[in-house]
Amino acid sequence: MDLFKPNHGVIVAADVEALDELLKLVDEISGVDGILGYKIGFLLGLEHGLPNVVRKIRDYTNKTIIYDHQKASTDIPEMGVPFASLMLRADVDGAIIFPESGPVTEEAFVKALKEVGGSGVVPLVGGEMTHKGYLAKEGGFIRDDAPQKMYLIGAQHGAQHFIVPGNRPDSIRTYVELLAEYNPRLCMPGIGRQGGDIRSAFEACKGFPAYAIVGSGIYRPGEGTMKEAAKRFADEALSVG
Repeated sequence: MDLFKPNHGVIVAADVEALDELLKLVDEISGVDGILGYKIGFLLGLEHGLPNVVRKIRDYTNKTIIYDHQKASTDIPEMGVPFASLMLRADVDGAIIFPESGPVTEEAFVKALKEVGGSGVVPLVGGEMTHKGYLAKEGGFIRDDAPQKMYLIGAQHGAQHFIVPGNRPDSIRTYVELLAEYNPRLCMPGIGRQGGDIRSAFEACKGFPAYAIVGSGIYRPGEGTMKEAAKRFADEALSVG
C-alpha cells in the first residue's frame, strides 16, 4: 500500500501542542500543491487523544495522516497487535516505528500494522535518527550497523516506506543502496532547521520516491506566513523531483 500518489512532496511534521494551532496550520496550508500529508506525534496524541486529533484534521483535509509515537515498537512483540488496532481505530493512514527492541518485535509490529482490520495501516520503518549522539560512533547507544538491519528486516517483511535522516545524505545513499531491490519510498526528517536541504536529500535517493518531512520551518516560519513557507518547501520538492 502506498501512502502517496505523487513520487515527491512534503509531509508536514505538526509538532505543535495546541489543537487550535494545529487546525490553523492545516487550514492555511492544505491547498498548497506538493503538501501531501501531516505527521502528528505524542504531544497532540497524549494531550488531546489521537482519535480526536485525527477527526479534527479530517474536518479540514483528506490528506494523509501519519502517527509518530516517538518511538513505537520498542516493546515486546505481543504489543504489536494492540498498537496496530489502536492506529486503525484512530483512523491514521500510517504509523512510524523505530524497532530498537530487536527483530522479533519489528516483525510483529510490521505484520500487525499491515494486516490489522484487513485493510491495514501503512508501517513506516525508521532506523537512524537525525541528531548527534544516537549511533555508537557518535557516543550513542545504538550500534552503527543496527539501522541497516532495521531497514532490511522491515523491507523483507513487506514495509515499503522508510524514515531516513534528511540531513545526512551519505546515510541516505547507504540505505538506498541497501534497499534498492525493494523499491523503497524514502521519508526524510531533518530538513530545514536541523540542517538538511531538500535538494541534497532528494539527490541522494534519486530514482526513488522521496518525501521531505518539514516541521517548524513551516509552522513557525522565520518570515512570512505558514502558507508561504509551505509553498517554498513544496515548490523545491516538486522541482527537484
